Amino acid sequence: MSKFYDMESFCMGTVISQRVYGEKAEIAAVKVEEEMKRLESLMSFFLESSEISKLNKAAGKHEVELGCEALYVLNRAKYYSKICGGTFDITIGPVAKLWGIFTDHAKVPSKKDINKALSFTGYKDITINNGLGTAKLEKDGQSVDLGAIAKGYAADRAIEIYRQHGIKSAFINLGGNVLVLDNKPDGSPWNIGIQNPLLQRGQCLGAVKAVDKTIVTSGDYVRYFEKENVKYHHILDPRTGYPANSGLISTTIVSEKSIGADALSTAIFILGLKKGIKLINSIKDMEAIFITKDKEIYVTEGLKEDFTLFEGTEFSIKHLIK
Repeated sequence: MSKFYDMESFCMGTVISQRVYGEKAEIAAVKVEEEMKRLESLMSFFLESSEISKLNKAAGKHEVELGCEALYVLNRAKYYSKICGGTFDITIGPVAKLWGIFTDHAKVPSKKDINKALSFTGYKDITINNGLGTAKLEKDGQSVDLGAIAKGYAADRAIEIYRQHGIKSAFINLGGNVLVLDNKPDGSPWNIGIQNPLLQRGQCLGAVKAVDKTIVTSGDYVRYFEKENVKYHHILDPRTGYPANSGLISTTIVSEKSIGADALSTAIFILGLKKGIKLINSIKDMEAIFITKDKEIYVTEGLKEDFTLFEGTEFSIKHLIK
């Protein structure tokens, strides 16, 4: 059996699991953990000393000088926001705070309060001066939260660190952002389970064969509350301020880079099946799995050989999208 090292830690608001193979497996895993903590210190919405917190504190006032990594992630966030029509938006924080879905005080806000919070959102209000290395939020009261894209960047950095240490095979999971390096040690592809959105966590409806790929899933089952028999989940539509109601219950992106997959799994969930397919088909080297409320699974053409639906599930593959 190949030598491997397993490591689990808590960072960036989630559990990070690693399985690293090779003589330097432990060293590489520790270096990755250190890197995750360093990135958290730069990009955390919750740490007062982070670069992102400094940007938020200066909202509506002045530009803030940022390091190259924070600038890179901000640039990518704006890019993905633009190509998906704003369905991915790192300024959604004021609306999310109203709903409180990730707290013990979740509630349905009034339409008036939602509209007021929406006035403090909008990715176009993030002004970036790459020449000077600065960024600014145009309106007082605005803020950015990189939580929906920073883990993707961190996963990509982890793969770079593995390679720097001569690691040939590795797996990392950052709270649902899965990235695998090469094949498994026996030469076979990794099999990454896709959560059944109707069952308890860890119960899968199928699996994706993956080599040097990232698999990122967004779903309405991750965090939600119910009121008067209505389910309110955590994926908010920046256009309305309400939980997305697109007919989808789960979306998965399979790609080479995790930073884009992180952003776009959320975006296509909000866009819905038809617009989501159109977006994914317009981007090179990106595939997707869409699961609808009607228990239908739509798989893009590039995944038809690599996605397996388990027997006994109530779901069916209706179409392979070309």
